[in-house]
Amino acid sequence: MKYLSVIQHTSAEYLGLMEDHLEGRRIRFNYARPFTEKGKPPDINTIGDGLVLLGGGPWGSAGERDVPTLADEITLTRAALMTGLPILAFGLGAQILSLAADGEVQSTPLEFKAGIAHRVDDNALNGYLPETFPHVTYMRDRPVPPAYAKILANDEAGHPAVFQIGDNAFGFTGHPGFKLAMAEDLIMEFEEGPVGDTKEAFANLRRMKTEIEDALVPIMTGIIQMTGWMQ
Repeated sequence: MKYLSVIQHTSAEYLGLMEDHLEGRRIRFNYARPFTEKGKPPDINTIGDGLVLLGGGPWGSAGERDVPTLADEITLTRAALMTGLPILAFGLGAQILSLAADGEVQSTPLEFKAGIAHRVDDNALNGYLPETFPHVTYMRDRPVPPAYAKILANDEAGHPAVFQIGDNAFGFTGHPGFKLAMAEDLIMEFEEGPVGDTKEAFANLRRMKTEIEDALVPIMTGIIQMTGWMQ
């Protein structure tokens, strides 16, 4: 049975709809919560069969409001890349993956958006990434993957929505298993909220519920195949 280490950056954001897909495949996972008292990122020797880096709500990595464990997580992610461990990263996690792979991060305000991403590589996720799929972001700052990264999908503004580092490390600027309750809890958890009116994003997210669930089926199939978590 495979075992994954999942780093949370807020209590509100977790694997969401992805939990059922992992449990259905008998893939175990454990949440590490560095933001709690005496919490810290896992050690490279205890990660298990893969590392998952979740989003961070208002936390970013471009200097304005960096997540407190940023340096430690970059070091951990770089070690995972060097040892060939599969990595799955969302939102802030995708920023950390970009930095660990010698990419960059662009400073942007905290935003909450529910839009559509478009596949740009027909072979993305072993051919399982849908041509279009829901793209839900609750994020400050934006990853700028290194030049050698493979861009798999772009968001509506033309920025990378999904990118691949090496054979088995994947960064998603959105969360493919995002749930409405996550956004509600993120807004309640922190004093700082997203810029602009969030009503449109909430309305879009409610309409997308079934689309998110449907798109996650092939996305998870591709992820599992590319990471080898079913072998």
